[in-house]
Amino acid sequence: MSLAPCVVGVDFGTLSGRALVVRVSDGAELGVAEHPYRHAVLDRELPDGTPLPPDWALQVPSDYIDVLRHAVPEALARADVRPEQVVGIGTDFTACTVLPVLADGTPLCELPGLDSRPHAYVKLWRHHAAQDQADRINKLAADRNEPWLQRYGGRISSEWEFAKALQVLEEDPEIYDRTERWAEAADWIVWQLCGTYVRNACTAGYKGQFQDGSYPSPDHLAALNPGFAGFVTDKLDQSIAPLGASAGYLTAEAAAWTGLPEGISVCVGNVDAHVTAPAATAVEAGQMVAIMGTSTCHVMSSDQQSTVAGMCGVVEGGILPGLWGYEAGQSGVGDIFAWFIRTGLPADYAERAKALDQTPHEYLTDLAARQKVGEHGLVALDWHSGNRSVLVDHDLSGVLVGQTLSTRPEDIYRALLEATAFGTRTIIDAFESASVPVRELIVAGGLTKNALLMQIYADVTRRPLGVIGSAQGPALGAAMHAAVAAGAYPDIRAAAHAMGKVHRGVHLPDPDRAAAYDRLYAEYQLLHDYFGRGANEVMHRLRRMRAEASA
Repeated sequence: MSLAPCVVGVDFGTLSGRALVVRVSDGAELGVAEHPYRHAVLDRELPDGTPLPPDWALQVPSDYIDVLRHAVPEALARADVRPEQVVGIGTDFTACTVLPVLADGTPLCELPGLDSRPHAYVKLWRHHAAQDQADRINKLAADRNEPWLQRYGGRISSEWEFAKALQVLEEDPEIYDRTERWAEAADWIVWQLCGTYVRNACTAGYKGQFQDGSYPSPDHLAALNPGFAGFVTDKLDQSIAPLGASAGYLTAEAAAWTGLPEGISVCVGNVDAHVTAPAATAVEAGQMVAIMGTSTCHVMSSDQQSTVAGMCGVVEGGILPGLWGYEAGQSGVGDIFAWFIRTGLPADYAERAKALDQTPHEYLTDLAARQKVGEHGLVALDWHSGNRSVLVDHDLSGVLVGQTLSTRPEDIYRALLEATAFGTRTIIDAFESASVPVRELIVAGGLTKNALLMQIYADVTRRPLGVIGSAQGPALGAAMHAAVAAGAYPDIRAAAHAMGKVHRGVHLPDPDRAAAYDRLYAEYQLLHDYFGRGANEVMHRLRRMRAEASA
């Protein structure tokens, strides 16, 4: 049994939470455990059967507590680590994931009589039903020439705090009135661990429009809706702590959940993507990390502050102290591949995959890998879950061009893989065009296991791809921040150099394939601008028709 000091990182993802036990001295990962959310994502109905409209994505907060009850003790047991060796715990969350709570942190969905009210639940990051509110926020901010708008590339997302809160006010005023704190799940879980509510600088800056020491003004909010004027002061405003700070100490109740010692340090919350950058030792300007899973988040720190079209935000110290932290992203990546397997895989393909002891993804990947670039004659837009960057429009939708009666499932699958790579290149091009150089690209997340996908990204972006040296990048990053909060390291850079892991140049671009992809990317750009920049509003018209038919 190891007797060295350890920390625990807990990564709260879209469908499950993972706990990781890490040795402080060198970042060795000693034990990991995962616990799925019992209710997963509520996108069709509430637990009691109450139906949900399109574009909703909710969660149940008690599922997060279950992760603490199950995954943390299991990870400790697998690590063969004594609880008294653990000196701190850190957490990260998908963002923007928000929930309405009382002043003591009680979620409104747990109150008597509110379990059938959709707006009383957690709104997951991929809840896109507040697009109308986001559009109005953007138009008003542009009309008023609000300086904070440019920190978000000129548009804020329907995924973020203000748009989602305004939707609650306008669709269920009673729930809005009963909301005493509009809390990021990243901060709520820390609150449950240590009994102290403090907002973290990352979500406040990127998802809460907190810039230069303030939120959007009350008169700006009143112009959106008179009842929204007091949103910041009444429901949002809270002390903000820097990343890697200690929020407090583990309570007796939380110690009983986790099996950890009461009184150890609890680090302030963080976002799964941003916390992964130091885990991949991306602590210098120009090192972009793409965290690829159900969606992809692109984070990078720079010594330059600029306006990048469609960025999700630039926040001073948002990722690393002393640097400007940039975020961009794609709303659907792994989700798109999973959608195609779920809805488009023929029965005989599933049978062949099973006979070869392969998953459908592995089988289609092997078939797709045999093709030359452009052989399938297809090009797709990766907007099945809307576009986060650079268009910031979640009413956009997927497109596939070039199908014939000869088109096969592997053709479509490869075209979807390529579309997500084109989306990432679009983001990198936006940074480069804004004079924010991307000097290195490192990939993290579960999709790094798909070698074809990684090679496509290297060829499409014309860049060597580094790969994080951990299968649990967010949890490792959370644990590293916990080590800083516990005083084991002076700052996250020092922790990154001691505990972070990366393999550089794992996938190298092939010049011939890269040249072929340049031609295909040009077609992607034509479709991107035609459907995404107002030349043809068919996607928005179809979305309105769907909403009218569902009303």
